[in-house]
Amino acid sequence: MNLQELLYKVSVLKVVGTTNIEVLDIAFDSRKVKVNSLFIAVKGTQSDGHTYISQTIKAGVSVIVLEDMPADLDDKTTYIQVEDSSIALGIIAANFYENPSGKLKLVGITGTNGKTTIVSLLSQIFTLLNVKVGMLSTIQNKIIDEVIPSTHTTPDALHLNFLLNRMIKEGCKYCFMEVSSHAIAQGRISGLNFSGGIFTNITQDHLDYHNTFTEYRDVKKSFFDILPKSAFALSNKDDKNGMKMLEGTKAKKCTYALKSVADYKCRVLENQFEGLLLNINKVDVSVKLIGDFNAYNMLSVYAVTNLFDFEDNEVLTALSMLTAVEGRFQYLQSKEKITAIVDYAHTDDALKNVISTINNIRSNSEQLITVVGCGGDRDKTKRPLMAAVACNLSNQVILTADNPRSESPNAIIEDMLEGLDLIQKKKVLVITDRAQAIKTACRLANTNDIVLVSGKGHEKYQEINGEKFPFDDLEELKQSLNIIIQ
Repeated sequence: MNLQELLYKVSVLKVVGTTNIEVLDIAFDSRKVKVNSLFIAVKGTQSDGHTYISQTIKAGVSVIVLEDMPADLDDKTTYIQVEDSSIALGIIAANFYENPSGKLKLVGITGTNGKTTIVSLLSQIFTLLNVKVGMLSTIQNKIIDEVIPSTHTTPDALHLNFLLNRMIKEGCKYCFMEVSSHAIAQGRISGLNFSGGIFTNITQDHLDYHNTFTEYRDVKKSFFDILPKSAFALSNKDDKNGMKMLEGTKAKKCTYALKSVADYKCRVLENQFEGLLLNINKVDVSVKLIGDFNAYNMLSVYAVTNLFDFEDNEVLTALSMLTAVEGRFQYLQSKEKITAIVDYAHTDDALKNVISTINNIRSNSEQLITVVGCGGDRDKTKRPLMAAVACNLSNQVILTADNPRSESPNAIIEDMLEGLDLIQKKKVLVITDRAQAIKTACRLANTNDIVLVSGKGHEKYQEINGEKFPFDDLEELKQSLNIIIQ
């Protein structure tokens, strides 16, 4: 592709060299550059692409997009100076793949909790409505039925546009994607054309990356600020920041709620382990998911189908057929009638929602044993909060390792214990080994008791000191309880 075409809509500060050249490939990883390719020097969190410029020139790149001009310029190379390389990468990637996001209906879902579930449910329901869809999520990426492994909640801009381009070639009409705060802040969604955006909720998270909660919230809001007039902005009005997200957006403003007056309303009529009975649009619908938080998820899915003008009766029938997402309130039952639940909850608010749902369903006779840990190299401020929530709402708590990464598991647990008073600590066992923690919880459980294992959900590994070891919470529970019913 001609360089001038690649630079369409890029805010260029300075050009050194010719722009009338053909570019065969683009890369932001210096190890992946090719002859006659374009290299974008991005200032990342781990390394700065500017330090590899001379290396890419030796490898044969013809164009370098950068923020800081080097002192010595190569006369055979074209230099394009921009204000923000990350944003330029998104726009250039979109141009290179012929702007695939403009050729389908792209809907982004952002918020602290619920993104993965909503993306999965939207993918399911649109498939049931006989539409070819793509999905980009924490658990997996999908192009119709083809599953593509996922490494990030939101892929980098280059891979993202590559996947969207493949979706177009396969005939996808819609794509539903998670939009993380990191992706927004790092410009990974720049250059994309969104047909809609959904806000789920916001609570404290990622303060290891964002300096304050206000900064975290405003990053989320900036996603809605960039939506075009032709798009919709659907926000959870029950969240105290729900209307804040809609301030200043050019998109069509829509709201959904269980408790407030909103464009889309829902009532929870029944809530059991077998599922929910909801009243949506004055029609009773039985669904297979559990808990008020899933009522919000279901309502947002219904709202999207309505905004895209799908027929109501067909949609409500399809809602009853949707299944839970792997690792999201996924439950099993043993022959001793012990209920085991695996959930990805890794914030205090998500954990509170899950445990509150369990407590609303169970009677006072059952014991709830919660196994919980916190990830290493992540927001430390939520650790004591999560421990406190678990202790306040459970009968017994086992603190254990999650993905400690480069941190000491015991140090992480000490951070969690700091959130507990002496009475709360009496409920706590500390078992650092996660497999042993799960086994112990199952041994402590009696008939009709409930074991909740939270934090890792769908993950099939445990990350320790840079290595990923096979580990599956669900499989550990099955082995510990000799599960025969699922």
